[in-house]
Amino acid sequence: MNKFTKTFLTILFLMSCFAITAVQAQEVYHVRIHDEIGPAAWRTFDKATKRASELKSAYLLVELNTFGGAVNYADSIRSRLLNSPMKTVVYINHNAASAGALIAMASDYIYMQKGASIGAASVVDAKGEVLPEKYQSYMRGLMRATAEAKGRDPKIAEAFVDPSVSIPNLKPDGKLLTMTADEAVKAGVAKAEVSANKEIFIDLGIRKPTVTVHEVGMIDNIIGFLINPVVSGALILLIIGGIYAEMQTPGIGFALAVALIAGALFFAPLYMEGLAAHWEIALFFIGVILIALEIFVIPGFGVTGILGIICLVCGLAFSMVSNDYFDFKLAHPGMLFNSFLIVIGSMFLAVILMVIFGKNILKSSAFKRLVLEDEQKSDQGYTSSVSKADLLHKQGVAKTVLRPSGKIEIDGVWYDAVALDGFIDAGDLIYVEKHENYNLFVRKIEELKG
Repeated sequence: MNKFTKTFLTILFLMSCFAITAVQAQEVYHVRIHDEIGPAAWRTFDKATKRASELKSAYLLVELNTFGGAVNYADSIRSRLLNSPMKTVVYINHNAASAGALIAMASDYIYMQKGASIGAASVVDAKGEVLPEKYQSYMRGLMRATAEAKGRDPKIAEAFVDPSVSIPNLKPDGKLLTMTADEAVKAGVAKAEVSANKEIFIDLGIRKPTVTVHEVGMIDNIIGFLINPVVSGALILLIIGGIYAEMQTPGIGFALAVALIAGALFFAPLYMEGLAAHWEIALFFIGVILIALEIFVIPGFGVTGILGIICLVCGLAFSMVSNDYFDFKLAHPGMLFNSFLIVIGSMFLAVILMVIFGKNILKSSAFKRLVLEDEQKSDQGYTSSVSKADLLHKQGVAKTVLRPSGKIEIDGVWYDAVALDGFIDAGDLIYVEKHENYNLFVRKIEELKG
């Protein structure tokens, strides 16, 4: 063996050692998706893929166990998998149904636990009923395109959605395709049937992988808790109840604080999840303002109040579902209807509870310790009630600025009043034109003479 041959063999040996070391040192980033495919799942997956890129991981391992969820969020995860520079692996730990099947088909490798299943990907509503053909057609296209992109049989992917697709020896005609782990491996959908992650690493040739497990932080858990429909309904109840109590007891402030805190807890997580948009939050506040104007400024209850209720309800309901302004095709079928039910039901319950318990709560000693109350005594010129017909057409003076509400004085007694012209300055002479719902409505005497 000459010197050149020895040198060549030495270099070849060193290169082999380096290659083995490189394989052994490969980074694997592991993220679990064990819930419904929705905002929380997408948020977790998005953060996981960004972190995996920062660590320059060679593999992204997604441990999947889900019965499905919203197609739009599943499509977002699917697109991220298809475009990932890392090798992507989905380990089906029990179930990959519906949207879960779409996610699995977008990976480079599918491994399935013994006893796991994949399939049944037709689009259904909240009650589990199959939706019209336009939804199924869209899902079929997604499944076919995803399977083709990863070199899998598009006909099998389509059979997950369409019962009319014939797959001999795999499913009866007229039934959706759902495959066991063994069937998926034999059909080339899954790479292997495994019982643990380490078997996946062995099959992929990763001898000693460096595995980083994605941890869901406390903030993510809090957000997931707050966007739960039950919690959202409770927050809406507090929002409406607080606003109702504040309007019944002007000037106290505590009820308004409760409503504001509940509103922040309702909208903030939905905004962070990409559900609540600026215009939806603005729509809610416009509704509150319109209702306040109807109650405090405009006599009676008419168009302004009705528009306010509509804006308030729509602002809350729209914030709970995915949409592009008034296009709700991205929303999970039935979610918009459910969100309206939650909002309207919570509103009615809030009003009923405030009517039944509101007065007792506001008069309780516990509540009074939370607010500041200025005592207004009758011997100081204050009165809690209005002598009805006796004050009509009487003259007095504005003791505070009326914008439009404020204080007036008639015959040495102070009363609450509302300016029909919108503004009356302190010290102006006034004239009582009418009395409604314990409110005096007044005008400036100068304007009447003019």
